[in-house]
Amino acid sequence: MRKAVVALGGNAISPIDQVDSIPHQFSQTRKSLNAIIELIKNDIIPVISHGNGPQVGNAALRTELTPDLPYLPLGINVADTEGGMGYMIEQSLLNRMKQENIHKRVVTLVTQVIVDQNDPSVLNPEKYVGQALSKEIAFEKKAKFNWTIKELPNGKWRRVVPSPQPIDVVNSEIIKLLVEAGHIVIAGGGGGIPTYYDENGLLEGMDAVIDKDKASALIGNQIEAELLYILTGVAKVQLDFGKPNARFLDRMTVSEAEQYLKEGQFPPGNMGPKIQASIQFLKNGGQKVIITDIDSISSGFSEDLGTIIVND
Repeated sequence: MRKAVVALGGNAISPIDQVDSIPHQFSQTRKSLNAIIELIKNDIIPVISHGNGPQVGNAALRTELTPDLPYLPLGINVADTEGGMGYMIEQSLLNRMKQENIHKRVVTLVTQVIVDQNDPSVLNPEKYVGQALSKEIAFEKKAKFNWTIKELPNGKWRRVVPSPQPIDVVNSEIIKLLVEAGHIVIAGGGGGIPTYYDENGLLEGMDAVIDKDKASALIGNQIEAELLYILTGVAKVQLDFGKPNARFLDRMTVSEAEQYLKEGQFPPGNMGPKIQASIQFLKNGGQKVIITDIDSISSGFSEDLGTIIVND
């Protein structure tokens, strides 16, 4: 049995070019589980993490639109989506495993992730959340909810929040125990709930979001996983993406990945965080990272899928 963390991208649950309704999310989730089933059949026990961008934006919007109810901080919205989306993945996976005659238990774990309350992103928040708004409405909400907002290139405005680096996973020991007992854990959804230790050493929440792939890498290291699967919208990583000379990468080492990052091959808002998470995972004990899409794994398991990143 090998341990793996499988980081599902946002399109694994929220359908593209469809109304983002709960029935559509369930349908998309069931399709995404083809990849998970392939891994389980090949004796890989996955910890499943997932993005929550659209869902946490909708959760925040609901609290903005209900003035008679208490305003919910972002950490609570992350926790809510961890539970709700975890339920969808858990139920769908249990049903699919029953059909496949696979006998394993599944559990969803609402996960707290430790960050530094003085992380540089706290002073300079840049992570967009929620809807794009007109200038008038954006400044109204800024005044009402004490938001930080930034203008977009198209003249619209959006809320920005800190995205601090994950330092520790509060629940990592129990995740490791469950996985080593052969159970499938859904954890670290949306990067987990950002928390920090106050001056008394007690846990406190932070109005922020954590990068899902970086949190997934940290979970992988702390449970001593051998593999990290980052499932995204492309079959392989590309160099010179979007240019006439674009080319796919089958394999690269950590040092090559670091060099490509320095050259600006992987932008911060796209592939950059995934490559950074891959480097982090491998430098801290991981053996292999696979970046690919759900369809590639679903069509048949192989040790050579997607773009493989390994230690030097």
